Amino acid sequence: MEVLREITPLSAEDCFMVMQRSKKAFAYPMHIHPEFELNYLENAKGAIRVVEDSIEEIGDLDLVLIAGGIKHGFSNHTCNFKNVTEITIQFNRSLFDSFINKRHFRSIRNMFENAVQGLTFSRQMIIQIQPKLRKLSEDVPDSFRNLLLLIDILKTLSEDDAFRRLNASSNNSELTNRDCDRLGYIMLYLHENYHRTVTLEEISSLMNMSEASLTRFLKKWTGKTLIDNLNEIRISAAACRLIDTSDTISEICYKSGFNNLSHFNRLFKRWRGSTPTAYRETFFKSRFKV
Repeated sequence: MEVLREITPLSAEDCFMVMQRSKKAFAYPMHIHPEFELNYLENAKGAIRVVEDSIEEIGDLDLVLIAGGIKHGFSNHTCNFKNVTEITIQFNRSLFDSFINKRHFRSIRNMFENAVQGLTFSRQMIIQIQPKLRKLSEDVPDSFRNLLLLIDILKTLSEDDAFRRLNASSNNSELTNRDCDRLGYIMLYLHENYHRTVTLEEISSLMNMSEASLTRFLKKWTGKTLIDNLNEIRISAAACRLIDTSDTISEICYKSGFNNLSHFNRLFKRWRGSTPTAYRETFFKSRFKV
């Protein structure tokens, strides 16, 4: 997958840059830049977030902190782009060099160190921080109080006990950059094509690998075969449709890439612990429980 080196608008005179945009599509490719980036998305449910080897479908709210030099990007996937808002904040870590080692900034320093893996924050934290992000994006760009607000935002985020690291491979020195790119490309391709038949031959040809080599590669880095990875994505897509649509179980089965209803029911129960029908009923009972 081609990775674009982005030249950000951050100049030597800027402490940070903040941009707010309404999105109609994610058209920017996978990219990399030396600046830290805090990226907030609202109403982008169904889009796919890619951070190095982490590929996840996001919900209606998403907030991620990415250290400089980390490959990242978004894919449209099933996002319907109704009122999607993006707020992007970029800054150099060197902005905080003079006080990052002081005890008052210890939690921010630890968060920055974890950001080399990419960090995503809890929904509760995102809701808490929303007003500050909006204020930061709407205020006068060169206002000094905005720098203080940015520090306040970072301090608040650094105290989120439920933040989650995204890029597990950064802990694994055996995973080379080439392997990371390969794995990311394969998983993104599966996410974009899960609704149809995808074969081992197709992926191996795409990656210029033998079928045996591809099988070993996936087993080594994901612990699963190609079909298991594909079915995991399909079951996740089916679970979303069970909650978000009124489609029949049969319709969801075929829209999620399965061609046999009995097989779909068996796999869904194996992965989710209940049949699709029971899964949908349980969700709606808990949702409307008084």
